[in-house]
Amino acid sequence: MTEPTSTRLEPMPGDWRRALAVVAHPDDLEYGCSAAIASWTDEGREVAYVLATRGEAGIDTLAPAECGALREREQRASAAVVGVGEVEFLDHRDGVIEYGTALRRDIAAAIRRHRPELVITLNHRDTWGGVAWNTPDHVAVGRATLDAAGDAGNRWIFPELTEQGLEPWDGVRWVAVTGSSSPTHAVDASPGLERAVRSLLEHRTYIEALTDEDPQTYVRRFLVGYAEAAAERFGGKPAVTFEVFGR
Repeated sequence: MTEPTSTRLEPMPGDWRRALAVVAHPDDLEYGCSAAIASWTDEGREVAYVLATRGEAGIDTLAPAECGALREREQRASAAVVGVGEVEFLDHRDGVIEYGTALRRDIAAAIRRHRPELVITLNHRDTWGGVAWNTPDHVAVGRATLDAAGDAGNRWIFPELTEQGLEPWDGVRWVAVTGSSSPTHAVDASPGLERAVRSLLEHRTYIEALTDEDPQTYVRRFLVGYAEAAAERFGGKPAVTFEVFGR
């Protein structure tokens, strides 16, 4: 049973210093989440990005080797706009990421390296609100991130990580899923919305391959519309929404 659309969204937990965002592709965070990240970095919080792929299979007119390098550059520039300087790539293959222990181990290792209190990921369910089918990459990475938040704290699940000098980290307190059709919490999007627009625009090559619409018009319409759609449930303020799982 889904929650009624009128359910009030709670403010995101605020008592944390470090966050790690784990997603499948370049641009996954910029489609809706980066306004919150801009606000967090403004407050002096540390946010790092880990991407499972370089998005090398995302543009039909570019061969993967060329596309991956270009999209990595665009992602680093995009992250910098919202105050994120650490961007890592796990080099799983774009389009064919497999959920399993290898992916969980890589993400658990990243969590142990960065030692966040908050982990962020993208919609891990099969659909977007029961309307559009989600991609296998999003599902695999989202699900593996939820699992790896626990794996990172258990020294006996991936003991080889301890042998590599990555001590267990059981300090993840929440996993927040952006793009969820069942959000529970939100962040006021207003302070970071203009930087979110500029951040997504850094993915210009991808956007120009995706749509014939003017990139500025397309990006602003998408992000503003997404934020305003949540306003009714968040005191009339445009918002970035999350489904938050406590640990």
